[in-house]
Amino acid sequence: MTADTAGSTPPQAGIWNIANILTMARIALVPLLVWLLFLEGTGWRLAAFAVFAVASITDKIDGDLARRRNLVTDFGKIADPIADKALTGAALISLSVLGELWWWVTIAILVREIGITVLRFVVIRYGVIPASKGGKLKTVLQVIAIGLYILPGPLDPLRWAAMGAALVVTLVTGLDYVVQAWRLRHQGRAAAG
Repeated sequence: MTADTAGSTPPQAGIWNIANILTMARIALVPLLVWLLFLEGTGWRLAAFAVFAVASITDKIDGDLARRRNLVTDFGKIADPIADKALTGAALISLSVLGELWWWVTIAILVREIGITVLRFVVIRYGVIPASKGGKLKTVLQVIAIGLYILPGPLDPLRWAAMGAALVVTLVTGLDYVVQAWRLRHQGRAAAG
């Protein structure tokens, strides 16, 4: 190591890396998922489930790769949550349009998701609100619940239980993020003032 490189930070990863490509692939799968959901027949529903499962798995993989291989980019920080919201939002809205999921559930989840995303941007000047374990559990429960709604077959009690759990954790963690944002803003203002 030379004197010039000692203590320097590693170079920023380029936008064209495997983590970002997986994120973009997830975004590209959203219209395919919606199209498959509106086709009739068990085979199409199984295909929609497969697309949703693959897209959901890429969320875990791209995050792990980005952290492990130092591929975190500004593009990824913005695109990854957009991809997540697009995937779950499109699935929830499609299921509600099809009459398979109550609209109030879709609206409650989307209001929380969009609201917390906006809240994070509003308080970013005071600091970052990190993803919590509850937020990660929320994501897992949403994916399981949506997946159960996409799957064909007589699974209604299981679907309702999974979506109920996802909804409760979604709302509780949303409240937790609001409290964290308020504290962060209060501490930032106190430090500045």
